[in-house]
Amino acid sequence: MRDIGYSLETAIADIIDNSISAGARNIDIRLDALSDDPALAIIDDGGSMTPDELIAAMRSGSRSPRDERPTDDLGRFGLGMKTASFSQCRCLTVICRRDGVTHAARWDLDFVADANDWLVQVPPASAIEELPFIGRLGEEGTMVLWQKLDRLAEEADANLRKDHVYRRMDEVRLHLELTFHRFLEGNRAFPKVAMEINRTPLKPFDPFNVQHPATQRLREETIRLANGRIRIQPYILPHNSKLPVREWEKYGGELGYARSQGFYLYRAGRLIIHSTWFRLAKQSELTKLARVQIDMPNGMDHDWKVDVKKASAQPPIAVRERLKSIIGGITGESGKVFRGRGRRATSGPSATLWGRRMSQGRIHYEINRAHPLLESFVEQLDETGQREFVSVLQAIERAIPADAIFSDMASSPWDLARPALAEEELISLVVLTARSIRNQGGTAEALKAALKDAEPWRSHWAKAEAVIDRVFSGEFDEAA
Repeated sequence: MRDIGYSLETAIADIIDNSISAGARNIDIRLDALSDDPALAIIDDGGSMTPDELIAAMRSGSRSPRDERPTDDLGRFGLGMKTASFSQCRCLTVICRRDGVTHAARWDLDFVADANDWLVQVPPASAIEELPFIGRLGEEGTMVLWQKLDRLAEEADANLRKDHVYRRMDEVRLHLELTFHRFLEGNRAFPKVAMEINRTPLKPFDPFNVQHPATQRLREETIRLANGRIRIQPYILPHNSKLPVREWEKYGGELGYARSQGFYLYRAGRLIIHSTWFRLAKQSELTKLARVQIDMPNGMDHDWKVDVKKASAQPPIAVRERLKSIIGGITGESGKVFRGRGRRATSGPSATLWGRRMSQGRIHYEINRAHPLLESFVEQLDETGQREFVSVLQAIERAIPADAIFSDMASSPWDLARPALAEEELISLVVLTARSIRNQGGTAEALKAALKDAEPWRSHWAKAEAVIDRVFSGEFDEAA
């Protein structure tokens, strides 16, 4: 039972499920890692259990997963509190306070081993008052207390143990802020629940960044099955050019965007699995901004093969087929955002230096031979010089360090920088380009539309626009 596969964060989340199902509005996680007997407690103010209900809840497998549950019940097997606790500690005490009366029950695995029997203990009132954190329990509520933390606080040295435990608790915080973000936010569907770890409040982390105006909300789909409805809502997160560095890094998370893409499956509002395409697609750079919210009711656990830890699931066959078609549309939209800068830079073929074209199913990037700067330069060359110049352009095109650019864009897009362009150089480039377009019968408005989103003009647009107006007004002709 101790080795089902819980991590510290999934174990604590499983206990919190019970608190939310009991109607808790405040959940307090307390940890003492420095004492000789380290302890961790999850304390809530939800509806508590009677002594008989508590003894029944201490039994493993206290409910059948086939039983019909209220729609807001986050439990499943009646195993979570025990298996989650045993995965981290050898002594589990549950203290309930109801109508001013306090009672408790305890599983001590050392006592069980010595007795060679599954005997639950009922601590007397005097012993309950001596328990760690008991003063945090309010007039009504439940405290789940872990002692003998042999897997979390195994280090004997107090300082080393403290550093290790608090690093792990920081991972717990990030996990809970994501897993329960809907409850931390609170809305009509999910009541607001305040949580804190050692007096530090948890903040909701919405993986879809829905509040940002550049986040794309694609068409929602609903799949109706015998046991209920499944809602699928795809999102495309903003391109890094739309976000400050700190926000870009925040929503990339510890794993980064490439490994955080995919489906995010919610069961009764609680996230149970994320960052997976369920083997229906591969993670790629072009889809790294795609995240898909899937909502399922708790009556579909068997259909989705939800495991005891609520950390693994598999979509039913009927759902898989629909998800495949959804992925196709998402891939295209995410690719558009990810390639957005490159696509805009290739609009207006006569005014941009680089062009993108498809040939026999392959993508090629080429220097635009029709660019006014190149045309004016080529006109000054003799036939031999023109042939040699074309060879130089071809060599540059074939030497694009695509692998290095791809790697840098994937790992740290904010670190990429273009060489600085002096004001004199900018003016010279704009003048040559604008004159050529004007001489070909083009207009200032058309040129501005072509250059505004292309480099190097985009980064110096105010200055470039002013020079274009001066060229078309003839001012630079007089200066020349």
